[in-house]
Amino acid sequence: MTNWKIDESHSEIGFKVKHLMITNVSGYFTRFTGSVQTDSEDFHDATISFEADADSIDTQNRQRDEHLKNGDFFDSGNYPKISFVSKKVKKIDGEQYKLLGDLTIKDQTHPVELEVLHGGTTVDPWGQHKAGFTLKGRIHRADYGLRWNATTEAGGIVLSDEVKLNMEIQLVKS
Repeated sequence: MTNWKIDESHSEIGFKVKHLMITNVSGYFTRFTGSVQTDSEDFHDATISFEADADSIDTQNRQRDEHLKNGDFFDSGNYPKISFVSKKVKKIDGEQYKLLGDLTIKDQTHPVELEVLHGGTTVDPWGQHKAGFTLKGRIHRADYGLRWNATTEAGGIVLSDEVKLNMEIQLVKS
């Protein structure tokens, strides 16, 4: 069994959501931890757990971030953690995988499927074994109780229900 952990300083946990249905607004969670256990070299049998601090959300706008932390969205005072636990890793071919697991936000847990591209493994200049992954997926924020929205003067909606997840993960063997 090989144990890996997320190298936070070389990883990004990001998302995009349509604003006014014409542009995407990006955000990140800046504090997170994660671990991976695997018996294989190619991670096809990996078990993954991940946690992000809800109040570490950063969209490059302090007023928006404060709104996202309050009860309209993440309610980070009452629900400080966002978590993911894997159920299954399916190797598609070469370096492509599907990762199936349960995502929990505000005590609401739903299955998610993420596309994973394994970027490879290497040893860094300090002798640490590293593995890289790009993950993409989509969730519906209303499934997790993130239902706040508003209507424009023309009757359009301010925020899309669909949220695109984009993650760049570097693991370090522990």
